Amino acid sequence: MSELITILSHNLWLFSAIAFIFAAVIGSFLNVVIHRLPVMMKREWQQECNQYLNEYHKELVAPISKKLERAIDDYPEKYNLIVPGSACPKCKTDIKPWHNLPVIGWLMLRGKCASCSTAISARYPIIELLTGLAVAFLALHFGPTWEFACATLLTFVLMALTGIDLDEMLLPDQLTLPLLWFGLLINLNGTFTSGSDALIGAAAGYLSLWSVFWAFKLLTGKDGMGYGDFKLLAVFGAWFGWQLLPLIILLSSIVGAVVGIMLIISKKLNHGNPIPFGPYIALAGWIAMIWGSDINAWYLSTL
Repeated sequence: MSELITILSHNLWLFSAIAFIFAAVIGSFLNVVIHRLPVMMKREWQQECNQYLNEYHKELVAPISKKLERAIDDYPEKYNLIVPGSACPKCKTDIKPWHNLPVIGWLMLRGKCASCSTAISARYPIIELLTGLAVAFLALHFGPTWEFACATLLTFVLMALTGIDLDEMLLPDQLTLPLLWFGLLINLNGTFTSGSDALIGAAAGYLSLWSVFWAFKLLTGKDGMGYGDFKLLAVFGAWFGWQLLPLIILLSSIVGAVVGIMLIISKKLNHGNPIPFGPYIALAGWIAMIWGSDINAWYLSTL
């Protein structure tokens, strides 16, 4: 193993190419997570709702359950991240293994189902390509190190969170909380920051947006953001320490404001309608992971 790491350390472009292929394959699975995890969560919510209604409000079970089932009745009873296999959502034809190849499979099909010619969203190859490119860059930046392995895992989960938040305005605890605890654990030996800075960062990340949320709610009576946003910022505090939190908040706010204004100008978003903030936090946190210390050092040197 040490010999392989040495070889890859001296051939970073080879390591980057291997990382790209591996990450693109994982990106294909991330597409499954983005699509299926919300469905699985809705089914779990339905079961919990039914259980509550059966216990306390039996007269409401039938009408409410019927409404909940409409959102998920298009999927088979056994439905998780593995089962059933990938199939066309319209004609239900199973997708052949070679058509599942990252990016290449979509190009082979020319963006259409091989059976019924239904259009396949370009988002699938885009996620695969972006995941591959991001991890390939990490390979060049970190080399074959423990930091690279951790940063790659973070990138995979951030990609899934971004896709889910764009679709559902939701950042699942099933993804954010394990990432938070993992960030604290890896920094016990100072992988990206000290253990104390990681702990303070996790608390400061959560409480900073939590404070903004309640200040906005008290002033306007409306929710300005979701609790998932607090937890995602806490993730970055746990991974990279409290020192990078102001940069992450600033970058995410600027990008979010610019995108929101552009959507309003293009009339793709009505004024006052919510937009997901998680993708901007994720992008800002990923940038901070690579260049955060350099940006902070440059900023402090200009004061």
